[in-house]
Amino acid sequence: MMARGLQALGRLKVGAMNQTEAAYARTLELRKAAGEVTWYKFEGLKFRLADNTFYTPDFAVLLAGGVLEAHEVKGHWQDDARAKIKIAADMYPLRFIAVQALPKKLGGGWKTEEF
Repeated sequence: MMARGLQALGRLKVGAMNQTEAAYARTLELRKAAGEVTWYKFEGLKFRLADNTFYTPDFAVLLAGGVLEAHEVKGHWQDDARAKIKIAADMYPLRFIAVQALPKKLGGGWKTEEF
């Protein structure tokens, strides 16, 4: 029997986007082409929350007006993700935004929540 990695079922390697993150990257590209976003990077920031506890948002996004935001893309919330984004928002002077894909039957697009 071969040993398996210790990643949770359904998790991708660090630096690899899932389908929802890839779809959001395409949205960011459109926003960049429209002049709303100057720059973005997948897993471009890492925040220390406590000893041995870190939070890496899915996207670092620089808006055209010079505002830096941290965007967390979710199909659904699980584990401690909501707690980590709230803690990071309390600790760091950035806008933390959760982005959730809306089902096609509801018209698609993205629902956002600011922390």
